[in-house]
Amino acid sequence: MSSKRNFQLWESKWGRLYPKAAECIRKNWEQLTAFYKTPKALWKKLRTTNIIERAFREVRRRTRTMSCFNNVESIERIVFAVISHLNEKWRNTPIYEFTQSY
Repeated sequence: MSSKRNFQLWESKWGRLYPKAAECIRKNWEQLTAFYKTPKALWKKLRTTNIIERAFREVRRRTRTMSCFNNVESIERIVFAVISHLNEKWRNTPIYEFTQSY
């Protein structure tokens, strides 16, 4: 069954209860399903946000141990430092599937 058909079935069941969610999916359909245009082997990696979620978890872990922040700039500095550190860590660790030609 196609993704479009699955959405239509979902929408017929839940669309009246969650009209804003249905409209959001309908409006963003092309972006939400863009990963289907890539090789199937990449689909799972493209549709998940594990790397982003990991970065947010690391920011939360680092900032929760601090009792307070003096101002917005101090928060921005620590968040920038954590994300910058993760970027450096991942810089030389390419995801194999994205570096190989099909």
